[in-house]
Amino acid sequence: MQVKILGTGCAKCKRLEEKVKAVVILNSVDAEVEKVTELDEIMKFNIMRTPGLVINDKVVSSGVIPKDEQILAWLKEG
Repeated sequence: MQVKILGTGCAKCKRLEEKVKAVVILNSVDAEVEKVTELDEIMKFNIMRTPGLVINDKVVSSGVIPKDEQILAWLKEG
């Protein structure tokens, strides 16, 4: 499973990256987590606000930091 955190490096972006990595580890999810900071790459996903969370090339959230339970649910769907 491919997970991407979209963001240029703001505090929210860093927090989302930490949360996603923790959820992946704690729940033994087989996922590769990648941080995308290049604006050209972020714009390809058509999000208006960061941080963005993309699972298997599908945007599941943008502009917010979801709760751990929601992140896990998306990972299980992915």
